[in-house]
Amino acid sequence: MLVATLVLVGVGAALLLGRPQEEAAGFTGSLRPAIPPKDFRLTDQDGRPAGLRELRGEVVVLTFLYTTCQDTCPVTASTVGAALEAAGGDVPALTVSVDPAADTPSRARRFLAQRGLTGRMRFLLGQRPELQPVWDDYAISPQGVKGDDGAFEHSAYVLLIDRRGRQRVSFPFSTLTAEDLAHDIRLLRAEPA
Repeated sequence: MLVATLVLVGVGAALLLGRPQEEAAGFTGSLRPAIPPKDFRLTDQDGRPAGLRELRGEVVVLTFLYTTCQDTCPVTASTVGAALEAAGGDVPALTVSVDPAADTPSRARRFLAQRGLTGRMRFLLGQRPELQPVWDDYAISPQGVKGDDGAFEHSAYVLLIDRRGRQRVSFPFSTLTAEDLAHDIRLLRAEPA
C-alpha cells in the first residue's frame, strides 16, 4: 500500500511538474517570455495612423497577413473575427502587411469586408523599409521569392499583446482556433493593467 501510494504521488508530481507553462497558467496558446513592448506606427487601410502605443492598457490581437493570399490569411482573419465575437467587448485587432508590393488600401478594405471585419480589424500598410523593422521585432518572414526556389510563405501566427504592450501568447496557424484565442484574450483581459 505504501509503495503504491508513493508511486501515485511520484507520477502525480511528474505530471504536474512536467506540464507546459501555458497549461499551468491556464493559457491554451504558447506563452512567450514577457517581451518588452515593440511599438510601431503605420497607416491603416483608410489612411489613418495606427500603432500599439495608443492601445496600451488593452489586450490587442496582432497578426501578419496579405490581401491576395488564398489559404492561411483568409482563414486566420476569419478565425480572429470569430474569436473577437466570442471574447465579447471591444478587442483591438491589427494585421500588418507581409506583401507591401501587392497590399493596397482598396485591397485591404476588400479583404476585411469579405470577412466581416470592417471596423473590427485594422490592416496596416506601408513600404518595405517601414514594415521591415516591425517584421524583425516580431520575428516575421514576409511573403516573397527566394532565388530560383520560387515563392515562400510568410510566418503565419497570431500574437496576443497584453495591457502593458508585451507579447505574451502566440498561436501558430496550425493550432489556431477561435475558442482557444477567445479563451486567452479573456485571461489576459482579466489581468491587472
